[in-house]
Amino acid sequence: MKNRSSISDLLVRALDNLSQEDFKRFKDKLSHSDFKGNGNIPQGQLENADRIDTKNLLMKFYGAEAAVDVTIDIFTQLNFRYAVEKLREDGEKVLSQEKEKTVEVEEETRRKDRRRDLGPCAEIHHTKEQGVDNLSPKGSDYQKEYREHIQGEYQKIEDRNARMGEHVNLDQRYTELLIIKEYRQREEKEHEIITRGRKHTELMAHQTSLAKINVLFDPGRNQQITKTVVLQGAAGIGKTMTARKIMLDWAAGKLYQKKFDYVFYINCRKINLVTVEQSMADLVLDNCPNGKGPIKEIFEKPEKLLFLIDGFDELNSGLDMEEDSLWSDPFEKKPVKIILCSLLRKKVLQKSFLLITTRPTALEKLKQNLKFPCYAEIMGFSGEERKEYFHKFFGDEKKATQAFNFVKENEMLFTMCFVPIVCWIICTVMKQQMEKREDLSQTSKTTTSVYLLFLSTLLTDHFADSIQQSKTTLWKLCSLAADGILERKILFEEDDLKKHNLSLPKIHSLFLNTNVFQKDTERESVYSFIHLTFQEFFAALFYVLEEDEETMKKSLSSKKEVNSLLKIYGPSKNNYLMLTVRFLFGLLNKERLNDMEKKLHCKTSSAVKLDLLKWFEAEAKKISSLPYKDYEELHDQLELFHCLYESQEEEFAKSAMDNFQDIRLEHIKLTTMDEISLSFCVKNCCSKQSLYLCNCTLGIGEREEGWIAKLRKWLFPLNPEIKDLRTSTAYSLCQGLKDPNCKLKTISLSSCKLSSAFPEHLSPKTLFTNESLEELDLSANKLGDSGLKHLCEGLKHPHCNLQILLEVQFKMGEAKKRSLQLA
Repeated sequence: MKNRSSISDLLVRALDNLSQEDFKRFKDKLSHSDFKGNGNIPQGQLENADRIDTKNLLMKFYGAEAAVDVTIDIFTQLNFRYAVEKLREDGEKVLSQEKEKTVEVEEETRRKDRRRDLGPCAEIHHTKEQGVDNLSPKGSDYQKEYREHIQGEYQKIEDRNARMGEHVNLDQRYTELLIIKEYRQREEKEHEIITRGRKHTELMAHQTSLAKINVLFDPGRNQQITKTVVLQGAAGIGKTMTARKIMLDWAAGKLYQKKFDYVFYINCRKINLVTVEQSMADLVLDNCPNGKGPIKEIFEKPEKLLFLIDGFDELNSGLDMEEDSLWSDPFEKKPVKIILCSLLRKKVLQKSFLLITTRPTALEKLKQNLKFPCYAEIMGFSGEERKEYFHKFFGDEKKATQAFNFVKENEMLFTMCFVPIVCWIICTVMKQQMEKREDLSQTSKTTTSVYLLFLSTLLTDHFADSIQQSKTTLWKLCSLAADGILERKILFEEDDLKKHNLSLPKIHSLFLNTNVFQKDTERESVYSFIHLTFQEFFAALFYVLEEDEETMKKSLSSKKEVNSLLKIYGPSKNNYLMLTVRFLFGLLNKERLNDMEKKLHCKTSSAVKLDLLKWFEAEAKKISSLPYKDYEELHDQLELFHCLYESQEEEFAKSAMDNFQDIRLEHIKLTTMDEISLSFCVKNCCSKQSLYLCNCTLGIGEREEGWIAKLRKWLFPLNPEIKDLRTSTAYSLCQGLKDPNCKLKTISLSSCKLSSAFPEHLSPKTLFTNESLEELDLSANKLGDSGLKHLCEGLKHPHCNLQILLEVQFKMGEAKKRSLQLA
């Protein structure tokens, strides 16, 4: 953007669109913003500045081009999403206009170059260029036919579990992904790997170098034209889906219209299957309808061609070929790897453009075959894009909102949803549960089961024929993860991989990312799992897998004892080993063990289950014996309940809960997942224990009733009387208390901010017919008259054995007093 006048108008429009309050916030944030180490505009200069003054200060302080980047950065920090999109869109238009001014000058240079490249064909081609459309009628007709063909090929996709004939419209399912175009520092990457939940979504949303697909080939800051773009991303992050979307959008006239006459797709996985010699022309014709097309005419304008090479990391063999073995004739047949290597190294169709997708682990190998590439990285979904994906997947506002709100309450599941394939797994599972009319809070897959589905899905997709031979490799990967967790290491160096005999073949590249950082005057390559939670999952898997001696010899890794891990974890349950231990419990579920043996062809150790039960029994007895529990000990107890919930083994849970004389939690704000975990444990209390919750905030909490009311009104607009109890206080806990297996003799929920709906959730016919229940304490809760009415109905039930009911601090009408006395 060299035209300062255009940029000036652009910035004024962007600032004019802000309300007065938002403009004040913008100036305040700007005065504290140190954009890329360039300092900040002094607050005194901004204090009384109007919009034009602010624009002038931005351009004077940062320069014209950077002023736009700074404004976008501030808008992003303030979460002005519409303003960010609008400024980016207008900026692209300005850039496009500037580029068009130089087209005539550059076109003459291209004509001369083409004549030199094409020889005898040059004069024919030069004649064609004099036409209005730069194409002969035959070419123009064929281009239209080709676009229609590509639209037909790419507009539908099949879900992995699709039944015969089932398809999904790509436009209706595809959700935009976060893409960045700049390298990050080592500290930034570490922070990204370890952050979870809402903080993770905020971190991703505030990346300063976000880019869109339509600007990937735009000139960089040095104004050099980008001919080769590498789009990297982890397994399951959406590379292939993005590649297919590019093909579809180009064919539909939505993308790269002036830039490319043709876009061709090359699938590296299919390249592996090609055994006969082919030419560059053959690879192009594979994209064409009926395998035919005016190939000579297409090749006449190589600068108008884009080759989209998808899945470079999946190539079976390397492309380390000598220069003299490469070929420049696009019609000469050669082994397909030579043809592909010639295209990458610009030996054939030199002026064409390339877009290559790959996992980060193959970057070094790819770099050796490219000239001056530009790198971009797919980060995954932001928080808003996760929500959008749920709505597109379900196609039903009510179901999508219910599913998304449930996932948001589970910090680990919500974090995982930045990976599109994980989003698909979770949505698929939850949709099936809804179709069966199952309650998500009671039957939803645990975090462990979703991670297992992720593991088996990727292995099945990429190694369906060789999973049996991958056992050793999986063992090595799990061993690396376990060592890293114990040593608190999340970035691994080459020596760490060598120690575990890892050489980054394909299975490792599915789950490991390569990160390149600057170190003094050199570069260093380090490796990491896509997120810390995945490393924690693989670490837990290492303790559960049982390998034969031959596999252990090949892996150079020794089996670790789970008791050693539990000994380190023991003193405080809320430490760096917490999620690894949760995963351990989750992996002991019989159904999951069977899945591992069936899908991963791995044997599992039965001894670990016994070790975990013994450890849990000792921890439960120790906590129960404490006359007073401090804050940390209360949370340790709660963490034990999360472990049991993750297992989803009722017999195991019953044996474990027998070791609690009573359950006491005080002054704790229980999240929805805390409540769900507690509910699972409560329903497996079979020894007439007591539950004491004092001054605890349950689930969503009374403080958010206004939000709940709005949600109900939005979900049920036709009948405001209908209530979705799952959004109400203590709903999940009530499900556990109502379970026929629950044998608690005392339930105390004193000062827990319960509302009048609570007794209604308990349902008198179920709770008060529990013959074990002798005492119920609901004191210091505002249950009101309607709550009391439900209590009275339960007390009148002939099978009610309740001896003590405590309910004070509410104003009771005379009719209600008589009802309670009669009961």
